[in-house]
Amino acid sequence: MTEAADLLLTNAAVHTLARPDETHEAVAVRDGRIVRVGDTYELGFLAGVDTRTVDLEGRVLLPGFVDAHTHLDVVGRKRVHADLSTAESRAEALDALRAQADAVSDGDPVLGFGYDESAWGEGDYLTREDLDAVGAVGPVVAVREDLHVVSLSSTALDRFGDDLPEAGVRREGGEPTGVVVEAAAEAVRDAFAPDAAATERHLRAAQADANERGITGVHDMIRRSHAPQVYRDLAAAGDLTLRVRLNYWADHLDALVETGLRTNHGDGLVRVGAIKTFTDGSLGGRTAKLSTPYADAPEERGEWTVSPEAFRELLEGAEAAGFQVAAHAIGDAAVDAVLDAYADVADDPAESRHRIEHAELASDAAVERLADLGVVASVQPNFHRWAGASGLYADRLGERRTETNRLSRLAEAGVPLAFGSDCMPLDPLVGVAHAVDAPTEAQQLGVTEALRAYTAGGAYAGFDEDRLGTVEPGKCADLVVLDDSPWTADEVAAIDVALTVVDGRIVHEAL
Repeated sequence: MTEAADLLLTNAAVHTLARPDETHEAVAVRDGRIVRVGDTYELGFLAGVDTRTVDLEGRVLLPGFVDAHTHLDVVGRKRVHADLSTAESRAEALDALRAQADAVSDGDPVLGFGYDESAWGEGDYLTREDLDAVGAVGPVVAVREDLHVVSLSSTALDRFGDDLPEAGVRREGGEPTGVVVEAAAEAVRDAFAPDAAATERHLRAAQADANERGITGVHDMIRRSHAPQVYRDLAAAGDLTLRVRLNYWADHLDALVETGLRTNHGDGLVRVGAIKTFTDGSLGGRTAKLSTPYADAPEERGEWTVSPEAFRELLEGAEAAGFQVAAHAIGDAAVDAVLDAYADVADDPAESRHRIEHAELASDAAVERLADLGVVASVQPNFHRWAGASGLYADRLGERRTETNRLSRLAEAGVPLAFGSDCMPLDPLVGVAHAVDAPTEAQQLGVTEALRAYTAGGAYAGFDEDRLGTVEPGKCADLVVLDDSPWTADEVAAIDVALTVVDGRIVHEAL
């Protein structure tokens, strides 16, 4: 006798994304796994007394989205502290910080996250004078969207004194502007890092946000955080509603080796991912390492946050310990340095699933090397919002702006693509929309290709292609249901998520 399903999703437009144009009507789930895919009538016999059947009334059903590069604690902090990511002007950002200052006790820090001055069309980063005008008693700290730049009020600067790395402290006329970058920005973020209880509040808020957007899995970038234990505690309590890959920062490598952890250690919901490291900075901070000068700063070509020599040493240690490596590289010079190291040091970069995060300015030669080596390009299609004739890329790169994030060029070369958001914003459909509607053909992908990069691509980058990324029997029941079709909708980014299922459990419902 056939065992009944726990969950039946019927009358849907099921796009498996396993094979081109393969569609069905229904999916049956039992014990967290997909057991059948087929016609609604055909799967009806799997309904039992305790089966929940959901009529999806023609909605689109897809594999759950896997965000291959995110910082969930930052997403949660935006919900708990001042969210600056929606500010359309400097004044709006400062108003949000004033509201947060009113909500905290006198003397407590006022924290804001996600500002993007390039969207304001006015001036540069938030300065000490800007943040002093908030009028808070305690320190005011505003973290730029890319995390590579942090703005500090005078009170916040006084708190650090001379302890910040001098190279990262921006000055005018010898006086600090309140803007700090790279190592100095990192030191500030560490100083205001949340404790375990706050981390739990942030992650609970962030996972709810993720589920509402159809995200069923994340590759979370972890550094000096309570997040790994919080994730495991949430999983043990049955409260984790995401599948999590923990990508630990490079300074955790020795401790991970001592504990015996390796890439892929873990259970169904929480597993160890890659060792994450930087090589350069960001285009927004003019610290991405370029082979030619910045258009708006001809004396600058960016900087190494980790030198090529130090990266090679790290790669050797990670390879010896059995770890995948995820290397942040944005500028063309940084991408080339990472590829040189992968080619010279790694036994088999493809087998290890080594990754380059962002790869925004990969040259034609670098694209071919990515494909030849089998290195995963972990890219963020939502970054295309800066790719127009005006905006951040045009300011920083001038005519070279069209060389950024060439998704079609990468796909045509055969580079494994994994899409993520970097929390800018945490929304796969925004990323898909930017991939489909990018300014140039070299930057564009078709809808199916973009969806696969946000599903099967993330699964592959996390060694999960055998259990995630497509709608097929035997795979984990991580699914998303959309109110409209991304192939035909006028605005893909505006499509609502009707249902999110993780491990066979409905974790978001808005039918």
